[in-house]
Amino acid sequence: MDNRSLRRKSLSIPELIAQNWPRLLSGLGMTVEITIISLVFAAIIGLVFGLLSVAPQKALRAIALVYVDIVRGTPLLVQAFFIYFGIPMALGIRLDQNLAGVITLSLNAGAYLAEIFRGGIESINSGQMEAARSLGLTYGLSMRKVILPQAIRTMTPALINQCIITLKDTSLLSVIGVVELTQTGKLIIANNYESFKMWLIVGVMYFIVIMILSKISKQIERKMSYGKNKN
Repeated sequence: MDNRSLRRKSLSIPELIAQNWPRLLSGLGMTVEITIISLVFAAIIGLVFGLLSVAPQKALRAIALVYVDIVRGTPLLVQAFFIYFGIPMALGIRLDQNLAGVITLSLNAGAYLAEIFRGGIESINSGQMEAARSLGLTYGLSMRKVILPQAIRTMTPALINQCIITLKDTSLLSVIGVVELTQTGKLIIANNYESFKMWLIVGVMYFIVIMILSKISKQIERKMSYGKNKN
């Protein structure tokens, strides 16, 4: 009797989707929202530390190196625990899990973006900077008007790839209670025990979003290559 009852409760994949669609969409929306907000802050952090890493002053380069090495040398999961549990415990404050998630992803992606910016800037011939300075431009203006516009083309594939990585990294934030897509899947499974089918649905949702981003990135790369060849 119990076994027949359990079998009757088993839901097909379409039934699971129909029953939990609003929650899945909400989880996906949170995933995308956290990714976008984190990447905006990460881009600012990455640009600042990327510029510091190529600055003429040794002290500024050392600051950038320490930040990048610490973040890249520790797992994202440990960073999330440190920011959500460690810092609030030390300071005696309470931190919202979504805010902690954004801070974690921003700092983590920022370190990788800093290296991408550094690599992109260093890929430009040093003669470009010398030529700009000889025309009377300051270091900052030369970097903004001459070096960075050229470096962006070189960096575009790596920047888009980091966006995809950050989107996937949001799944790790479920460990601190952020109700993104992975956590939503866990909560749904806790109610119906349909582990295989639900993780398949969640995996397909991630796959669709990441494939869309990959297609967009290829289009952007193609346009960048066309513009470069045209020049």
